Amino acid sequence: MDIRIEKTERAIKNAFLELRGKKPLEKITVIELCRLACINKSTFYGHYEDIYDLSDTLEEELVQSILSSISWDETYNPQETDAFTQALCMAFLANISLIRILFSGKEQGRLGSRLEAGIKEQMYQRYPDYRDDAEKSILFSYMIQGAYHAYLNHQDADTQTLVRVLGEVAGAIKTLY
Repeated sequence: MDIRIEKTERAIKNAFLELRGKKPLEKITVIELCRLACINKSTFYGHYEDIYDLSDTLEEELVQSILSSISWDETYNPQETDAFTQALCMAFLANISLIRILFSGKEQGRLGSRLEAGIKEQMYQRYPDYRDDAEKSILFSYMIQGAYHAYLNHQDADTQTLVRVLGEVAGAIKTLY
């Protein structure tokens, strides 16, 4: 990628994150973002369709970052749900700043849904017979969404306690299958 394009992308994303940290997504305008990024509107529209497209791109990058920070070969298999849950919590914590900016307010639930889709896709690639197993799909949805919402509701809890408890819960759930 051309260095100028990279600099422009970085300026747009940094300006968006600065604005998003201060106000809800629906209150951010292209004009104010362009002013902050020191670009014109046509440059912005050359990169993104609108503010929501930019937000979606950043959200997807964050989800991919979280998923790629998990060592899938070492921690992920259906019999090691506690280790996987702990790895997922650590990935949340490593990305806490961006999570708080991109998925605050009305956007909070979107991260759980995106993570669930991404984790299940990784799982189905490794275990294709799970794709059509409704029971396993329900259990994994419960574990992923449950871990995410427990994390959201207890962000101020001691990290070791949060990770330990979620790992224990996941370990207990795996006995169901």
